[in-house]
Amino acid sequence: MFAQAIVVIDFETSGMSPEQGGRVTEVAALRVVGGEVVDRYVSLINCGVRIPYFITELTGITQTMVDRAPAVSEVMPALVDFIGNDTLVAHNASFDEKFLKAESDRQGLWPEHDGLVCSVKLARRIFPGMASYSLGRLAAALGIRFQGAAHRAEADAEVTAALMLHVADELRRRYAVAAIDPQLLIAVNQLSAAKVPAFLKKQFAAV
Repeated sequence: MFAQAIVVIDFETSGMSPEQGGRVTEVAALRVVGGEVVDRYVSLINCGVRIPYFITELTGITQTMVDRAPAVSEVMPALVDFIGNDTLVAHNASFDEKFLKAESDRQGLWPEHDGLVCSVKLARRIFPGMASYSLGRLAAALGIRFQGAAHRAEADAEVTAALMLHVADELRRRYAVAAIDPQLLIAVNQLSAAKVPAFLKKQFAAV
C-alpha cells in the first residue's frame, strides 16, 4: 500500500498551543508498513501541569491519570526514537508538530522524521466536496469506524491511519499503481486543490 513506512501520530494536550502554556497529556504513534499497523507507542504523559475541566470533559483524561503517568522526560525520548526517520502523518498536522517540537526542545531532542503529511489537507485534495474534514465526520462519511473513544490519542491515531490507507487505496485504484510513496503525499499537501489532478496524472504516468 505504502512504498515506505509512515508513522501516524496524535497528541492530546492540556491546551491549544504550546505558546500559550499547553502541554502534552497523551500520545499515540502507529507505524504503518505496507497496508497495516505493525507497531505502536502509546502513553499518557505527566508534564506536571493542571488539566482543565473542559479538557477532561472532552477527552476523559483526568488529573489523576496524568499524575500517575510516566514523566515527559521519559516519554519524549522514547517517542522520538520510535518515530525515527519515517514520514510523519497527523490529522491537522501543524497542531501535533508544534507540540512535538516544543516538547522535544524542552528535552534537548531533535526529531528526524522524513517530512510531514497533514491528512486534513490530503483528504481535501483527494476527496473534494466532503461536508466536513473533521476526523470524526470524515471517517463516518468514508465508512471508517472508531475502535475506541474519540479524542483519545490511540483511537484518533487508528482512525487517521485507516484514513491514510483509504487515501492510498483510492490513488492506487485511480492510477493503477502498486504502492504510494509518502513523499508524493507531502508534495500533494503543498499544492492547491486545483493543481492536484494534473500533478498526480503526470507523476503516475512516469511510474
